[in-house]
Amino acid sequence: MRIALGSDHGGFALKEKVKAFLLGLGHEVVDAGTDSQESVDYPDIALIVAEAVAKGRSDRGILLCKTGIGVSIAANKVPGVRAALCANAECAKLASEHNQANVLCLSGLTGEKDVQEIIKTWLETPFGGDRHARRIAKISEIEKKYMKE
Repeated sequence: MRIALGSDHGGFALKEKVKAFLLGLGHEVVDAGTDSQESVDYPDIALIVAEAVAKGRSDRGILLCKTGIGVSIAANKVPGVRAALCANAECAKLASEHNQANVLCLSGLTGEKDVQEIIKTWLETPFGGDRHARRIAKISEIEKKYMKE
C-alpha cells in the first residue's frame, strides 16, 4: 500500500518511527515532511497528505501533530478525505469499519507501541459497507453542498 505520511514539528519524532514501522510492514511511504523539529505550520503538511489521498496518488494517509487535532481539522477540509483522530486501536478499527477513514491522525504524545497497534488495526480493518456506506454517501453529499464550483 502507498501511504502518504506527514507531521508538523510536534509530531516529527514519532513520524520518523512511524515511517520505519510502515516500511517494516512492507508499505511504500511518501514522506510529506517535515524533516526536523523546527516549527512549521501543520495545515501545510495536512494539505499535502490529504490531497495525495483525495487525488489517488496515495492509498491512505497518516498525519501527526502534537495533539492530532489540528491536522485532523485541516485534512477534513479536502473533499473526499475522511480523516479520523484515533487515540486507541478500538477507535482505529471503527474508523475503518464504520467511517472508511482514509487518513489517520495521531498525537505526537501517544506512545510508540500504542501508535503501532493503532496503525496496524486501522490498516487491517476492512470497511463494513452496508449501512455504513449509506452514511458515507451522506457525508459526500454534505461536501458537495458546500463545495465551490
